[in-house]
Amino acid sequence: MSTEGYPFGDALVPDRFDEHTIVFLVRPNDAPGFTEEELDRLQAEHLTYLRDLQREGVLIANGPLDEQTDERLRGISIYGVPLNRALELARADPMVRAGRLAIDGARWLTPEGTASFGRR
Repeated sequence: MSTEGYPFGDALVPDRFDEHTIVFLVRPNDAPGFTEEELDRLQAEHLTYLRDLQREGVLIANGPLDEQTDERLRGISIYGVPLNRALELARADPMVRAGRLAIDGARWLTPEGTASFGRR
């Protein structure tokens, strides 16, 4: 395949980026065991907490993962706040406080205008 006519070098780097904060929800290897009743209660508290963050406009999008290559990866949340604040909020999630989920976070840069989550 010829690369003639394709951009290269600095021409591949966008002039502007949009910044997003991503929090990955991960099942720790040493997650404590819970009864079905406890898990049902934690799940309801978890979903209520995330819904409240969305209503506050802090959480832009979130949802569970399916058909992932690593079963420990349970969900992704996209926050509209800096990483430190997003991690603080994610640590307050009832599932995280209970040890059922752990979090990893990162700032995600996308070329300006290329990622859309239904609202800004």
